Amino acid sequence: MKRKETQSIRTQTERTKFGEHSTPIYMTSSYVFDNAEHMRAMFAGEEEGNVYSRYSNPTVDEFINKIALMEGAEAGWATASGMAAVFSTFAALLDAGDEVLSSRSVFGSTHKLFTQIFPKWNIKTNYVSANNMDEWEEAITPNTKILYLETPSNPALDIIDLAKAKEIAKEHNLIYVVDNCFTTPVIQNPIEFGADLVIHSATKYIDGQGRGLGGAIVGRQDLIDEIEAFARHSGPCLSPFNAWMLSKSLETLHIRMERHSENALGIAKRLQEHKQVEWVKYPFLENHPAYKIAKKQMAMGGGIVTFGIKGELEAGRNFLDSLKMFSLTANLGDSRTIATHPASTTHSKLSEEERQKVGITQGLIRLSIGLENVEDIWEDIEQALG
Repeated sequence: MKRKETQSIRTQTERTKFGEHSTPIYMTSSYVFDNAEHMRAMFAGEEEGNVYSRYSNPTVDEFINKIALMEGAEAGWATASGMAAVFSTFAALLDAGDEVLSSRSVFGSTHKLFTQIFPKWNIKTNYVSANNMDEWEEAITPNTKILYLETPSNPALDIIDLAKAKEIAKEHNLIYVVDNCFTTPVIQNPIEFGADLVIHSATKYIDGQGRGLGGAIVGRQDLIDEIEAFARHSGPCLSPFNAWMLSKSLETLHIRMERHSENALGIAKRLQEHKQVEWVKYPFLENHPAYKIAKKQMAMGGGIVTFGIKGELEAGRNFLDSLKMFSLTANLGDSRTIATHPASTTHSKLSEEERQKVGITQGLIRLSIGLENVEDIWEDIEQALG
């Protein structure tokens, strides 16, 4: 099974004696041992198997194995949320005195980790502009251990050249970590471009229906081993029920991402022509600053469109309040189209100066384009713009 569409559907836990076609949920906190010696050997790691669901669970294993196969990774670990995946990765791999080199355009909660939480443990983050690779080189110090980036970024949709970032990471012996949330394994595979680890918030497109939380980390076996050693005892484990739900969602991820991308490109093109719109940003629009890079490393443009509305903050609020079909929520990647004002929600923890540096203006609107008929999506946008 080499093709990702097939892997996402046919990768399953071993069928039980009941001959089920659909994978069951293994809702158990612990597991039974044959005898005292078997129990001792399992706890000692001399025999493979499940000991406790904070450590491993068949349903969780199925989910993370699918993600690893789809990303071309050696191994993986599943977490209770996307931010649990981000935190566990850095907490496991960094020591006091280490530094992170990160693109400035990152998710708001990740920014909070970098600027308020990790400094408590003497871990520093050096921010750099998304596409100024000379700046990246200059920001590396002898203590830099991890190179981290999001592409496309949230919500500015900056596109970073994954291959060039790999060259920098390799030259300086850095662990290269990519947040692949916006694209999923269907659209982009950072490991093909040299990434050591790939992180997903499965809460978004992987679930795709706004039902539950989940996260995934996949990549090099040795790094996953370190993350597993940390996570087994710190406890950010994914529940079996959410793992089952997310694993089933992966079966339709390919066709959903195709529709998300098709709808989003259509909406982006129409927004460009509207008199109330100052600018539009979408990876597969030819006027995107990194359009050629996006076409090189992405199979589709994804489901996120950002645009600037004339009139800034007041006009943005009026637009959101005038929408009739759209959902106003901080989530994204849902089957239902969502509108968000990042400056006052997802990225409100950043200062105004920090938001301006990554292009999050007061008038920026983020649209997560859903699976509805594109004409219905556009009609709601058009009437709300006035």
